[in-house]
Amino acid sequence: MALTDRTRAPQRAGEQLVEMAWDPITRIIGNLGIYTKIDFANRRVAECHATSSLFRGYSVFMKGKDPRDAGFITSRICGICGDNHTTCSVYAQNMAYGIKTPPLGEDIINLGEAAEYMFDHTLFQDNLVFVDFCEAMVKATNPSVLQRARQTEAPGAEIHGYRTIADIMEAFNPFEGEVYKQALRVSRTTREMFCLMEGRHVHPSTVYPGGVGTMPEPTLFTDYLSRLISVIDFVKKAVAMNDDVFDFFYEALPGYEEVGRRRVLLGCWGAWQDPEVCDYRYENMTHWGRAMNVTPGVVVDGQLVTTDLVDINLGIRILLGSSYYEDWVNEDPFVTHDPLGNPVDMRHPWNQTTLPVPQKRDFENKYSWVMSPRWFDKRTGENLALDTGGGPFARLYVTALAGLVDTPYVKATGSSVRISLPRGDELPETTLEWRIPRWSNALERDRARAYFIAYAAAMSLHFLERAMGRVRAGDVKVFQDFTVPDEGIGCGFHEAVRGVLSHHLVIKDKKIANYHPYPPTPWNASPRDIHGVPGPYEDAVQDMPIFEENGPDDFKGVDIMRAVRSFDPCLPCGVHMYLGNGTVLKKLHSPTFGAGHG
Repeated sequence: MALTDRTRAPQRAGEQLVEMAWDPITRIIGNLGIYTKIDFANRRVAECHATSSLFRGYSVFMKGKDPRDAGFITSRICGICGDNHTTCSVYAQNMAYGIKTPPLGEDIINLGEAAEYMFDHTLFQDNLVFVDFCEAMVKATNPSVLQRARQTEAPGAEIHGYRTIADIMEAFNPFEGEVYKQALRVSRTTREMFCLMEGRHVHPSTVYPGGVGTMPEPTLFTDYLSRLISVIDFVKKAVAMNDDVFDFFYEALPGYEEVGRRRVLLGCWGAWQDPEVCDYRYENMTHWGRAMNVTPGVVVDGQLVTTDLVDINLGIRILLGSSYYEDWVNEDPFVTHDPLGNPVDMRHPWNQTTLPVPQKRDFENKYSWVMSPRWFDKRTGENLALDTGGGPFARLYVTALAGLVDTPYVKATGSSVRISLPRGDELPETTLEWRIPRWSNALERDRARAYFIAYAAAMSLHFLERAMGRVRAGDVKVFQDFTVPDEGIGCGFHEAVRGVLSHHLVIKDKKIANYHPYPPTPWNASPRDIHGVPGPYEDAVQDMPIFEENGPDDFKGVDIMRAVRSFDPCLPCGVHMYLGNGTVLKKLHSPTFGAGHG
């Protein structure tokens, strides 16, 4: 389908367009390409398309499989956050089988997922995102900003120990910077924490429908706790460093809030079940969804539209338009009504049939293997291109507005999230507060990531205390037996590291009849849909101002890369830049800037 006129940025006076593209930004979930037209005369991105050139097909070959294998198979979707898929699949299977994970088993899964958030967010933020903000990169793209950073005192110096903003930037220089190297050590520790609970990283060996195979011995939890305390001070310092750098960018480059900015359209599917409330019954999903320790919800223009997982589920629509697929609306539906009797749309994942049609890329027609997930807002009739804010931004935003989370270590206030961390080796007990910002943009997505690492660390303390209390009381059951029904449906909702994750399962004759996992990548990287609405990457980059001081001949596209990477597009690496007819102009990152992880 041809793009509608309203999806094209209007031409401006004196416009001088140069076609530039970054492809591939290779990823575990598929090859991401960002194709742009840049108006250097007006210093803006005039047009943007996001493409994916790899077809995966899990929804095709899952059919006919034993549903008990779903968690192990779908964890291979991703070599970065495969455990999130395992967990979400288990949630969907628990619903389909009519079973509930024992409370201690739920605590163990929560601890494993908390460690995964800490591990992955630290690695991505400090070893990948901050490559674009480090001293070497800023020197190459905005030397005047670096000069100012050398003269700007860091407000959080007493916490993190770096006197100026430039000192922080130098500490993030790849392979050499102090924080860069320290983050790698923290990532190792948090990965060990994960393996204590889920057996193996990144494809868990001890997480199953009905519970876990992890032995709940007291040393399991004390080993986790000792590692957690060892990284607490690093987490506190990271928040202070992130605040200092991002606040500096707003000050040094007026208007930088427009980089990666889009309408506030956020989705969060919730994380960390409350074992005292969650029974995985669809009929009770509204109740146990709201009891999750990260609140599920949809935010539209700053307003919390819903926190009801039933509403969230029924509102999911998988649209086509610019994707390499045939429509399935003429196929027979798998599910006509949910267990509450609500009608299920033909474009819902329960009813989707994947019909791939390979073809030549055409930006006026079809150009990506990514479909276009949308959420139907029944108030307005819009199919909304929700984004995940990279995961933490949507999680914190929804949880803050909902005001439902209230634990000894994390509390949502209605406008903020307060996070309490205990004393570490160097720093005292600390309370951090993430406040809802004015914009949904690149800097705020990145800032939220540091705060959510603290959130995950704080919730780990809560889960540990609860788990150790159960063990002391003799409650050590971690697995519930079950049988696979002849027929059943299930849906799992979870937060993968980078955002919303859902698994939808249909069982017939004890086999998988239909299975569709929807991780955050399709939501964020989706192309224009059938209505011509661009996906979040496209929307965030198109018509964005350019602040890089370089011209077309040595342009590195750092502002564009900051905007795209703020969504955490599953460890992008191998970035190259092409000009016009495809001639290689320049590698975006040389080894000095951490090549291979862009």
